[in-house]
Amino acid sequence: MSVLVVGLSHRTAPVRLLERVAISGDALVKLLQDVSTAEPVAEALLLSTCNRVELYADVDRFHGGVSDLSGLLARHTGVAIEELTPHLYVHYEERAVHHLFSVACGLDSMVVGEGQILGQLKSALALAQESGSAGRVLNELAQQALRVGKRAHSETDIDRAGQSLVTVGLEQAEAAGGHVGGSRALVVGAGSMSALAATTLQRQGAGNIVITNRTYERAEHLADQVGGRAIPISALPEALAGSDLVISCTGATGLVISAADIEAVMASRRERSVDRPLVLIDLALPRDIDPAVCDLDGVHLVDLELLADVGSGASGTADVDVVRRLVCDEVAEFATAQRALAVTPTVVALRSMAADVVRSELERLAGRTPDLHAKQRGEVEQTIRRIVDKLLHAPTVRVKQLAAEPGGASYAEALRTLFDLGPGPMAAVSRADLGTEGTAAPDAGIDVAQVLGADVPRENSGSIESSGGGAA
Repeated sequence: MSVLVVGLSHRTAPVRLLERVAISGDALVKLLQDVSTAEPVAEALLLSTCNRVELYADVDRFHGGVSDLSGLLARHTGVAIEELTPHLYVHYEERAVHHLFSVACGLDSMVVGEGQILGQLKSALALAQESGSAGRVLNELAQQALRVGKRAHSETDIDRAGQSLVTVGLEQAEAAGGHVGGSRALVVGAGSMSALAATTLQRQGAGNIVITNRTYERAEHLADQVGGRAIPISALPEALAGSDLVISCTGATGLVISAADIEAVMASRRERSVDRPLVLIDLALPRDIDPAVCDLDGVHLVDLELLADVGSGASGTADVDVVRRLVCDEVAEFATAQRALAVTPTVVALRSMAADVVRSELERLAGRTPDLHAKQRGEVEQTIRRIVDKLLHAPTVRVKQLAAEPGGASYAEALRTLFDLGPGPMAAVSRADLGTEGTAAPDAGIDVAQVLGADVPRENSGSIESSGGGAA
């Protein structure tokens, strides 16, 4: 298992940079395709959310993988590699597993414990499967990460350690005087985050919920779900003027609400003697709302930069500690299973070679004893096969047990050497895709700048300590 992750998140990059590297739609598919066809890459998966972009790949070379993935991320986002590199983190082998499991549990989220990441990871896996970029290695890894994430949420109260971005955003809105109860709320967008916003507003007693979206049918569908009202996107200026609370989360690449829009809204509110503050919550990346609105009197903006500061204070609870231990245990079990699986090609090749020897000797015996009775021949064949099976049983069972321990790959190598299992038998088994090899120490970051600028031997790549900020 040689899984590599190269990425950046709210922990290592400012929101303004995350806005520039945000990638979705056709651009996301194109990046995934280019990563999967890169020379050192066998499989690829791309996790892109509102506060992280991470490339996962099964690679045959560490340095080549880091260089190619970093370069592709820079090229597809239009951010120079020199600007991107200080904010990138790299995790390899077991550290990559630890990082993904932590992400799936919500430990690495902007708001600790939020559960939306599971749906986002599931979508990332589905896209990789549809594009054919995810094979056995990343399929198994992502599926296990989803199971670990579900365990964390079902066996602990990690959800309470942090809250969704929507909930925290609304708490900030309340603090600014934008009371949810009885408010006139506007939701811009109709995606998963917008749907969460609308349902949260409904649950907290918003008096009137209006939904707008570029695709009116989607806005109408969401409005029906929350007992709200849908309007076309062309009616956004009027809707803004009639709202006390606005939550925006679209996939637009440019601003959806400008400072000029809000300036006009505030002028209209003053004419109508509306003295309540207008609270805007921007959950989009890239941002939907011009940050210049903060300069307008009576306007309060809650954006991802503010939420990152607020959400970071939600760690350190007992449930978070429990989930961290759960992740470590699951990583250890996953690594043990992968090490045991790595010896499978050797065991299969050994038994295949033994079967060939038995078959050859039985054919030779048949040629030398043509008059042997069929029943006697059957007894001889069965006896020979039993002897071979018994001789191979103990070493093959034992090598699987030993291979599951750290450093166990050496036992498989010893078996290949002792029985002269050369490239022929092993290649045949590898074509059947029965296993992989490779492990590393538990979670820690790797300095991307060091990797891209120095020739560190591959066997040491799993132990380079990060001098920058890792995300795990």
